[in-house]
Amino acid sequence: MGHIDKNDTIPVRKGEDFDRKALRNYLAQHVSDFPDKELEVEQFTTGLSNLTYFLRSGEWEAVMRRPPSGPLPPKAHDMKRESDLLTRLHPVFPLVPKPYVFCENKEVLGAPFYVMERKQGVVLDAQFPPGFHVTKELRIEISNAVVDALAQLHTVEYETAGLAQFGRPEGFLDRQVKSWIQRYIKYTTDENPYFDKISKWLEKNIPSSRYTSLLHNDYKLNNMLFSKDFTRIEAILDWEMATTADPFFDLGGALGYWLEPDDPDYLKKSLPTVTTEPGFIKRSDFIQRYALQTGFDIPPLNFYIAFTYFKLAVALQQIYYRWKVGQTKDTRFSNLNERVNNLMLSACEVSETGKY
Repeated sequence: MGHIDKNDTIPVRKGEDFDRKALRNYLAQHVSDFPDKELEVEQFTTGLSNLTYFLRSGEWEAVMRRPPSGPLPPKAHDMKRESDLLTRLHPVFPLVPKPYVFCENKEVLGAPFYVMERKQGVVLDAQFPPGFHVTKELRIEISNAVVDALAQLHTVEYETAGLAQFGRPEGFLDRQVKSWIQRYIKYTTDENPYFDKISKWLEKNIPSSRYTSLLHNDYKLNNMLFSKDFTRIEAILDWEMATTADPFFDLGGALGYWLEPDDPDYLKKSLPTVTTEPGFIKRSDFIQRYALQTGFDIPPLNFYIAFTYFKLAVALQQIYYRWKVGQTKDTRFSNLNERVNNLMLSACEVSETGKY
C-alpha cells in the first residue's frame, strides 16, 4: 500500500499499449495547438482502475485516460462521465485539469478515452521530500490551502455549472452505509470484534442531509499536486468518484485522513500521513475554517468520520481477502487484517465517544 508519486512514469506496460499512430492522427485533427512532431508515450504508475498515460510531442504535454482492456462492469470506467465532469467543472474550479478532447469512437484506440492538460506539481504524502526545509508557518499555510480548496469546491454552484446530473443526493448516505456493510460481509475472512457493533450503529445513526454540494469523494493530500515550495495547491486529481451529495461526507472523509500527533499509534500506523508532524492545524481548526469559508452550519460529524474509518477498513478488507484466498501472492497484503481491525476500532471509538 506504499504511495507512488502521481508524476512517476514508466515505459508502457506490456498489454497496455495502443496504436500510437492512430492517436497521433486523432490529436492532430482534434487538438488545435498539437505540433507536427513525433508523439512520445509513457505510463503513469498510479491508478488501479483506469489507465493513465503521459503524452509529449515537442513542447506539448498532456495526460490521457482510458479504461483497462477486457470486459468491464457497467457504469465503471466511464470516460465520458469523467471528461464531462472536468469540462463543466474547470471553468468554475480551475484546480481540476482542463480537458482537451474526448473520443467515443472505439475504432481509434479500441476504447473511449480523453486527453487533458498535464498539471505539474509535487505530491505530499507521509513525509516531505528529503532535505526540504519545512517551517511551522508552511505547515499552517498548507493546512489552510487544503481547507480552502475543499470549501471552494463545496460552494461551487454545481447546478448552474451543469453538474446536477452527476449524482443522486436523495438517499445517498443510506445507500453508502448499506453498500459498504454488504461489501464487508461479502469479503469477510477472520471474525472482526468490532464489525457488528459499528455496522449497527451506522445504520441507526444516518443523519439527514441539510446541504447538497459537488463532492470529490476521495479528498486527501496525496490526491493533490503542490507547487515545489508547497505554498499552493496546483491541482486536485482523481475525480472518478465525484458526485453530488452531502458535503459533510467529503468533509468527514478529509478529516478521517487528517491525523494529529496525539492520535492513537494504531491509527497513525494504519493511515500514515505528514499531518501528524507538529504545526499542521488540528481537526477542530479545520472544521472551524471550513465553516467560515462555506457559511454552512456544521452538525456533529461523528457519523461521517466513523463511516470514513469503516469504509477504509472495508476497502483494505477487500484487498486482504484477495491475499487470504490466494488471488495475490503480494506479501505486503498479508497483515492488512491488523489495519482493518485498527480502523474498525477507530470507527467504534468515534461512534461511542463522539470525539474526533
